[in-house]
Amino acid sequence: MTKLKSPSSKGAADNELIATIEEQSAELRLLRKEVAEWRKKYEKGELRDIAFTNSEKEVRPIYSPLDSAETSAEALGMPGFYPYTRGVHPTGYRGRLWTMRQFAGFGSARDTNERYKFLLAQGQTGLSVAFDFPTLMGYDSDHPRSEGEVGKCGVAISSLADMETLFDGIPLDQVSTSMTINGPAVILYCFYIAAAEKQGVDSKKLRGTIQNDILKEYMAQHAWVYPIEPALRLIVDCFEWSAEHVPQWNTISISGYHIREAGATAAQELAFTLADGFTYVERGIARGLDVDTFAPRLSFFWDIHNDFFEEIAKLRAARRIWARHMKDRYGAKDPRSLMMRFHSQTAGVTLTAQQPMNNIVRVAYQAMAAALGGTQSLHTNSMDETLALPTEESVQVALRTQQILAYETGVPNVIDPLGGSYYVETLTTELEREAEQLFEQIAEVGGVVRGLETGWLQRKINESAARQQWEIEQHRRVIVGVNEFVTDGPALEIELLKIAEATEREQGERMAKMRATRDSALVEKRLSALREAAGTSKNLMPYILDCARAYCTLYEIRAAMETVFGAYREPVFF
Repeated sequence: MTKLKSPSSKGAADNELIATIEEQSAELRLLRKEVAEWRKKYEKGELRDIAFTNSEKEVRPIYSPLDSAETSAEALGMPGFYPYTRGVHPTGYRGRLWTMRQFAGFGSARDTNERYKFLLAQGQTGLSVAFDFPTLMGYDSDHPRSEGEVGKCGVAISSLADMETLFDGIPLDQVSTSMTINGPAVILYCFYIAAAEKQGVDSKKLRGTIQNDILKEYMAQHAWVYPIEPALRLIVDCFEWSAEHVPQWNTISISGYHIREAGATAAQELAFTLADGFTYVERGIARGLDVDTFAPRLSFFWDIHNDFFEEIAKLRAARRIWARHMKDRYGAKDPRSLMMRFHSQTAGVTLTAQQPMNNIVRVAYQAMAAALGGTQSLHTNSMDETLALPTEESVQVALRTQQILAYETGVPNVIDPLGGSYYVETLTTELEREAEQLFEQIAEVGGVVRGLETGWLQRKINESAARQQWEIEQHRRVIVGVNEFVTDGPALEIELLKIAEATEREQGERMAKMRATRDSALVEKRLSALREAAGTSKNLMPYILDCARAYCTLYEIRAAMETVFGAYREPVFF
């Protein structure tokens, strides 16, 4: 009798693999059968007559391993490792909570300085400056075009003198400051650096972010000054100069927030914002900069809207897309260049004037989505922000919302707790795929700048906004207290913050005193040097900073460059 030989180790491994494949195939057949049986029962059921959609598309009623199978273990990864889908820090919020950075600014610099000190005393961990409309557009408070708007929607900052007052008693080497300013961003940034110098703080110790994202202004928000090309030049000047002189500062916050607020879908916010980011990277490289010298200081700013799971998936997809493109497309080698760091803000456009107390609930859910998506910094809107600038009481509630989330809910205890969810992983992959398709469309129209010049990007956002408004009007999308659950009783009265008319007069008086006491000859010398440099290829940051130190005003500096660059005039697209 012949004795059977033991199978070789290779043969055993092959048999084991075949058995595993057969087992998995059987599991898939069973799962497909279960899904088919469920589908029959589902289709016989009675459904509510509303649209089961996220920001754009219908959501399937159930998700299973069949849906999330496309997400590989490599695409998911681990926190702190490429492609950073699950977060940029290996410790998540166990190492450090997100920065609680409430957006604040109103009236004069002195008024806002008092609000900052109140917020810091309440436990806020970072400052965020909201500027008034004249400042956003590069006008001094005493300019004729500023009449009636001084201090109304933010703080009025017209020179270094105002910036010194804004941060009086707040050591700038001990706080992180974010400034939401775009068209004249580098001017306000120089005011801040000069104010720090007045405090004796070395610029290398400054930490914070300047929004400085002009492409989204042409696309959505419309607070611009110069034409596109010179505006991009100033941004790259800022990248180049800051890498050496203010190395801890985020020189841009590439913003999807305003794109979403204008009516974009989550996929459009994701794609258009990242496309803007890629454009800034390409301009920096074209200047001759090594991508790893400036990319680590690029940051992002996302809107956190109402669809809870879509927002979480959007943040996860954003990190993955950015890391892949920076590595494969732009050749970045420093891991910090691949890590998307971002601030988030709950969606202002979702706040309602009707039943304003409901806004507290909306903001809490949006804040939780931001935390589950792994934000590094968060602003929670106040319930009254759709009616006026927030009162101290409503700001405190908004800040307490973050603190309850951070310390009472258990959400920060686990990193990426929804990772592996059939729905979240499928949605993350779908949003990534939609973004890549939109990148291709942007390339076909000639890139972001050409897309802005032709109005292609603006039209895409407008079409989305019109569709969403139609859904609300047709009751396909429910807004509690607006088109459903409307109360017939008297409107809820809440205290609103009102900016005194005296603010504008007092600001004008302060500016007159500053103009009378500064060195006028030095002012004109510095402005003349800036005008001359603007006509060359020199980096303009040193010249703008010199103007700031001499107490040249915001509009004087703006106008000096405008004589060379010209002013932007938006073409008619609609």
